[in-house]
Amino acid sequence: MSTRKVKAPTSRYNGRCDNDGRPDASRTVTDLDVTILEPSDPLPALPTASRDDRHTAPGKRRRHRILTLLEEDPTRLWQPRDIAAHFGDVTLETMYRQLNRWTASGIIHKLGPGLYAATAWSPTPLRDLRKP
Repeated sequence: MSTRKVKAPTSRYNGRCDNDGRPDASRTVTDLDVTILEPSDPLPALPTASRDDRHTAPGKRRRHRILTLLEEDPTRLWQPRDIAAHFGDVTLETMYRQLNRWTASGIIHKLGPGLYAATAWSPTPLRDLRKP
């Protein structure tokens, strides 16, 4: 192990301090001590139930249940918090991610900031839930 030194005396880079504890010349490593430390916190427990629903019947999957909910009232603009309120097994952050993913895939439509619907357009005016 050794440190790099500036070879040219007119270099624009500062030279290394001699008192930094590193060797000035190359030295062969002849000994190495390794200490293995135990983790201070135990690993978190694994969940008892999987949230992966690929092996669940299609009618019981979250996406199918949400699409059914959106199609029940196609003229309604749904907000993620309203959809998440119908399903207790999903957080609001997860709902936003899933709705954005499904929008990008074309499964549902985003009609405004935080407003989702099953259809892109309807001849009847869409009811906005943000307005009282």
